[in-house]
Amino acid sequence: MCANTSSAARHPNLLDRVREAARVRHLSYRTEQAYVAWVKRFVLFHGKRHPRHMGKGEVEAFLTHLAVEGQVAASTQNQALAAILFLYRHVLDHELGWLENVVRARRPRRLPVVLSREEVGRLLQAMTGTPRLVAALLYGSGLRLMEALRLRVQDVDLEYGQLLIRDGKGGKDRHTVLPEKVRQGLTRQLERARGTFEQDWANGVPGVELPSALARKYPTAGLEWRWQWVFPAPRLSTDPRSGVRRRHHLYEQGIQRAVRAALRAAGIDKPASCHTLRHSFATHLLEDGYDIRTVQELLGHKDVKTTMIYTHVLQRNRAGVVSPLDR
Repeated sequence: MCANTSSAARHPNLLDRVREAARVRHLSYRTEQAYVAWVKRFVLFHGKRHPRHMGKGEVEAFLTHLAVEGQVAASTQNQALAAILFLYRHVLDHELGWLENVVRARRPRRLPVVLSREEVGRLLQAMTGTPRLVAALLYGSGLRLMEALRLRVQDVDLEYGQLLIRDGKGGKDRHTVLPEKVRQGLTRQLERARGTFEQDWANGVPGVELPSALARKYPTAGLEWRWQWVFPAPRLSTDPRSGVRRRHHLYEQGIQRAVRAALRAAGIDKPASCHTLRHSFATHLLEDGYDIRTVQELLGHKDVKTTMIYTHVLQRNRAGVVSPLDR
């Protein structure tokens, strides 16, 4: 039995190799989970054949199956393709000539849902406590939900009124505005987080999770106040990668549920979500006359073309056309 165990350790299976490759490249845990799940589905779809013995035809057959029979969205199909590309490039070291020619599904171009200023006010009034503070940051600072929940103490600059978003989408850092209206609530939240931190310290709870390179270089940095989460979770949880039981940041499901409940309570019938508050932030800044490059930097968009979609939102029903019914 010991021999079998040592043999398995020397020869990890395919999915373990995918996990290892993802962690070496510092991919997020969610991305790692998604890639492992797609590789598993790809292999099972082809009768457990090893990907090394498959090629472009099998990849295209799998993607076609997802689109035709699974009726998945283009973004889902592209995620599956990204997982397969990762498998061949970084796990199997496979020649990529045929992979480069696999056609990606085109995502339909849709305008984002945007709330009016009055609707944002009603939404926030229908919320209380920490969910309200997080929602106010999503709208007031243009944050993605996970960017807000992953804020650390040192990322909040109350003196200069700004937030530092570390390792945002695309692995980029950026600064964004900190609304004056959340300053008091954020100060109280930091005081509560400090109390939780001191209690964990007294109880010998391991420090918070750190970026892997930093954790190796400064193994005790996770016990420092400046690295603590601004929005710590109410309970300890086990880290799925390291197995260490520590305090994580708030989980996004609670905030998402609170926003959905507030939308109902406020009588807002638009198909809105947490991300709608970020869309509203960008649209309202453009309405106020800020230039698109400034909005691009605050949102952290790589290409200004991504930010340009909000100019299309501004143009809806503002083209100067009068309906013949109104005449």
